[in-house]
Amino acid sequence: MKLFVTGISTDVGKTIASAIITEALEADYWKPIQAGDLDNSDSHKIKSYISNDKTKIHENSYQLNTPASPHLAAKLDGINIDLKKIKEPETTETLVIEGAGGLFVPLNDTDCVVDLIQKEYKVIVVSRHYLGSINHTLLTIEALQNRKIDIAGIIFSGDENQSSEEIILKKTNIKMIGRIENEPYFDQNVIQYYADLFRDNLLNLK
Repeated sequence: MKLFVTGISTDVGKTIASAIITEALEADYWKPIQAGDLDNSDSHKIKSYISNDKTKIHENSYQLNTPASPHLAAKLDGINIDLKKIKEPETTETLVIEGAGGLFVPLNDTDCVVDLIQKEYKVIVVSRHYLGSINHTLLTIEALQNRKIDIAGIIFSGDENQSSEEIILKKTNIKMIGRIENEPYFDQNVIQYYADLFRDNLLNLK
């Protein structure tokens, strides 16, 4: 199984969600494109969050120096992101793939993050409540559906907003995998707690 984790925007909790999914399934993890924070990248964070000894963290296809949209970060590094050079790592384990920002974050003049999603991937959407987040969530789901991309489920991140969650789930009929509360901090114990909480729902995605 290959699970692609995308967000409705940036800073909505994709990496925390990816860590929980990776831990719950003892999966491998891969972030194809890392822009900025190379000394404390999302791959570094995943490594610090998980406690199982089976997960393998695969190298980024592109490591860009500037914390910006990948198309700009690549331009500043004097390179062009080429989808043909983004090679999915070989593994017999479940693979968790973390995107960058939302679906239509540009990678170059023609491609966006959504173009990284292969036919066999199942997408998990991470949504966080803020003014406008219902619209962003519905647009994300509709864009995936229009491209006939399989949506495995949705994870809500942050404080509960029952009204928002109800209307999103009702309109989309997407399965809710769980909610990550607005925790004061995340460490291996907290990640393990959510991994245990989400595991059954994640296993039922197969």
